[in-house]
Amino acid sequence: MSPILRHLQVSRTKLLSAADEVSNLRWRESPAPGRWSAAEVIAHVSIIEETTIFGMKRLLRAEPKLVPLRKRFHLPLAIATWRGRKVRTPIPLDEKRVRNKQESLSGLFATRQATLEFIESTRGTDVSAYRYEHPFLGSLNMYEWFRSIGYHEIRHAKQIRELVETFHL
Repeated sequence: MSPILRHLQVSRTKLLSAADEVSNLRWRESPAPGRWSAAEVIAHVSIIEETTIFGMKRLLRAEPKLVPLRKRFHLPLAIATWRGRKVRTPIPLDEKRVRNKQESLSGLFATRQATLEFIESTRGTDVSAYRYEHPFLGSLNMYEWFRSIGYHEIRHAKQIRELVETFHL
Protein backbone atom coordinates (compact mmCIF):
# COMPACT_ATOMS: atom_id res chain seq x y z
CA MET A 1 0.00 0.00 0.00
CA SER A 2 2.92 2.38 0.53
CA PRO A 3 3.47 3.04 -3.21
CA ILE A 4 -0.24 3.71 -3.66
CA LEU A 5 -0.31 6.14 -0.72
CA ARG A 6 2.78 7.92 -2.09
CA HIS A 7 1.13 8.15 -5.50
CA LEU A 8 -1.98 9.69 -3.94
CA GLN A 9 0.15 12.17 -2.02
CA VAL A 10 2.14 13.20 -5.11
CA SER A 11 -0.98 13.56 -7.25
CA ARG A 12 -2.70 15.63 -4.58
CA THR A 13 0.34 17.91 -4.32
CA LYS A 14 0.20 18.48 -8.09
CA LEU A 15 -3.52 19.24 -7.97
CA LEU A 16 -3.15 21.69 -5.07
CA SER A 17 -0.18 23.37 -6.74
CA ALA A 18 -2.27 23.95 -9.86
CA ALA A 19 -5.22 25.19 -7.78
CA ASP A 20 -2.94 27.65 -5.98
CA GLU A 21 -2.30 29.35 -9.31
CA VAL A 22 -5.97 30.32 -9.65
CA SER A 23 -6.91 33.51 -7.83
CA ASN A 24 -9.98 33.65 -5.61
CA LEU A 25 -11.51 36.10 -8.10
CA ARG A 26 -11.15 33.68 -11.02
CA TRP A 27 -11.92 30.49 -9.09
CA ARG A 28 -15.48 30.17 -10.38
CA GLU A 29 -14.78 31.76 -13.77
CA SER A 30 -14.94 29.59 -16.87
CA PRO A 31 -12.02 30.25 -19.23
CA ALA A 32 -14.25 29.77 -22.30
CA PRO A 33 -17.75 28.59 -23.21
CA GLY A 34 -18.15 24.89 -22.51
CA ARG A 35 -15.05 24.70 -20.29
CA TRP A 36 -15.05 24.18 -16.56
CA SER A 37 -13.89 26.66 -13.96
CA ALA A 38 -11.36 25.57 -11.33
CA ALA A 39 -14.27 25.30 -8.87
CA GLU A 40 -16.05 22.88 -11.22
CA VAL A 41 -12.88 20.84 -11.75
CA ILE A 42 -12.31 20.46 -8.00
CA ALA A 43 -15.97 19.57 -7.43
CA HIS A 44 -15.68 16.91 -10.16
CA VAL A 45 -12.48 15.45 -8.66
CA SER A 46 -14.15 15.17 -5.25
CA ILE A 47 -17.30 13.60 -6.68
CA ILE A 48 -15.33 11.01 -8.67
CA GLU A 49 -13.18 10.09 -5.66
CA GLU A 50 -16.26 9.72 -3.45
CA THR A 51 -18.05 7.66 -6.10
CA THR A 52 -15.01 5.41 -6.48
CA ILE A 53 -14.76 4.76 -2.75
CA PHE A 54 -18.53 4.20 -2.50
CA GLY A 55 -18.26 1.57 -5.25
CA MET A 56 -15.38 -0.17 -3.49
CA LYS A 57 -17.23 -0.24 -0.18
CA ARG A 58 -20.20 -1.81 -1.94
CA LEU A 59 -17.92 -4.43 -3.51
CA LEU A 60 -16.47 -5.44 -0.15
CA ARG A 61 -19.92 -6.33 1.20
CA ALA A 62 -19.92 -9.55 -0.84
CA GLU A 63 -17.44 -12.19 -1.83
CA PRO A 64 -15.33 -11.23 -4.85
CA LYS A 65 -16.63 -12.49 -8.18
CA LEU A 66 -14.35 -14.56 -10.34
CA VAL A 67 -13.46 -12.55 -13.45
CA PRO A 68 -11.96 -14.51 -16.36
CA LEU A 69 -8.40 -13.54 -17.28
CA ARG A 70 -9.43 -12.15 -20.68
CA LYS A 71 -11.80 -9.72 -18.94
CA ARG A 72 -9.12 -8.45 -16.55
CA PHE A 73 -7.20 -6.57 -19.22
CA HIS A 74 -7.38 -2.79 -19.16
CA LEU A 75 -5.66 0.22 -20.58
CA PRO A 76 -2.64 1.51 -18.64
CA LEU A 77 -3.84 3.66 -15.76
CA ALA A 78 -1.44 6.48 -16.62
CA ILE A 79 -3.35 7.06 -19.86
CA ALA A 80 -5.93 8.82 -17.71
CA THR A 81 -3.52 11.75 -17.36
CA TRP A 82 -3.41 12.38 -21.10
CA ARG A 83 -5.24 15.58 -22.03
CA GLY A 84 -5.04 15.07 -25.80
CA ARG A 85 -8.56 13.74 -25.92
CA LYS A 86 -11.40 15.29 -24.01
CA VAL A 87 -13.62 12.78 -22.24
CA ARG A 88 -17.10 13.45 -20.92
CA THR A 89 -17.67 12.13 -17.44
CA PRO A 90 -20.53 9.66 -16.98
CA ILE A 91 -21.12 11.16 -13.52
CA PRO A 92 -22.85 14.56 -13.64
CA LEU A 93 -21.46 17.59 -11.87
CA ASP A 94 -23.48 18.57 -8.81
CA GLU A 95 -23.74 22.37 -9.01
CA LYS A 96 -24.18 22.54 -5.22
CA ARG A 97 -20.59 21.30 -4.96
CA VAL A 98 -19.24 24.25 -6.98
CA ARG A 99 -18.10 26.57 -4.20
CA ASN A 100 -15.61 29.32 -3.46
CA LYS A 101 -11.95 28.35 -3.32
CA GLN A 102 -11.66 27.77 0.42
CA GLU A 103 -14.85 25.69 0.59
CA SER A 104 -13.84 23.71 -2.52
CA LEU A 105 -10.44 22.83 -1.11
CA SER A 106 -11.90 22.00 2.31
CA GLY A 107 -14.28 19.57 0.62
CA LEU A 108 -11.38 18.06 -1.32
CA PHE A 109 -9.42 17.54 1.91
CA ALA A 110 -12.43 15.92 3.60
CA THR A 111 -12.91 13.57 0.66
CA ARG A 112 -9.26 12.51 0.77
CA GLN A 113 -9.43 11.94 4.52
CA ALA A 114 -12.38 9.58 4.00
CA THR A 115 -10.46 7.82 1.21
CA LEU A 116 -7.40 7.32 3.41
CA GLU A 117 -9.57 5.98 6.23
CA PHE A 118 -11.16 3.52 3.82
CA ILE A 119 -7.77 2.43 2.48
CA GLU A 120 -6.56 1.93 6.04
CA SER A 121 -9.62 -0.20 6.77
CA THR A 122 -8.58 -2.57 3.97
CA ARG A 123 -5.05 -3.15 5.36
CA GLY A 124 -4.43 -6.82 5.93
CA THR A 125 -7.00 -7.78 3.29
CA ASP A 126 -6.01 -8.75 -0.21
CA VAL A 127 -8.43 -6.65 -2.22
CA SER A 128 -6.96 -7.57 -5.61
CA ALA A 129 -9.81 -10.06 -6.26
CA TYR A 130 -12.41 -7.29 -6.06
CA ARG A 131 -12.94 -5.77 -9.51
CA TYR A 132 -15.31 -3.55 -11.38
CA GLU A 133 -15.36 -1.76 -14.71
CA HIS A 134 -13.89 1.66 -15.18
CA PRO A 135 -15.94 3.50 -17.84
CA PHE A 136 -12.89 4.15 -20.04
CA LEU A 137 -10.01 1.96 -18.86
CA GLY A 138 -11.60 -1.47 -18.43
CA SER A 139 -11.77 -3.88 -15.49
CA LEU A 140 -9.73 -2.68 -12.51
CA ASN A 141 -9.05 -4.38 -9.23
CA MET A 142 -9.34 -2.41 -6.03
CA TYR A 143 -5.63 -1.56 -5.84
CA GLU A 144 -5.82 -0.23 -9.40
CA TRP A 145 -8.89 1.81 -8.47
CA PHE A 146 -6.92 3.40 -5.61
CA ARG A 147 -4.16 4.33 -8.08
CA SER A 148 -6.69 5.60 -10.62
CA ILE A 149 -7.76 8.28 -8.13
CA GLY A 150 -4.27 9.74 -8.30
CA TYR A 151 -4.07 9.58 -12.08
CA HIS A 152 -7.45 11.28 -12.30
CA GLU A 153 -6.14 14.10 -10.10
CA ILE A 154 -3.07 14.53 -12.31
CA ARG A 155 -5.30 14.81 -15.37
CA HIS A 156 -7.28 17.57 -13.71
CA ALA A 157 -4.20 19.34 -12.36
CA LYS A 158 -3.20 19.66 -16.03
CA GLN A 159 -6.68 20.95 -16.83
CA ILE A 160 -6.39 23.65 -14.17
CA ARG A 161 -2.96 24.64 -15.51
CA GLU A 162 -4.53 24.98 -18.98
CA LEU A 163 -7.18 27.20 -17.43
CA VAL A 164 -4.49 29.37 -15.80
CA GLU A 165 -2.67 29.72 -19.12
CA THR A 166 -5.94 30.86 -20.73
CA PHE A 167 -6.38 33.53 -18.07
CA HIS A 168 -2.83 34.83 -18.60
CA LEU A 169 -3.44 35.46 -22.32
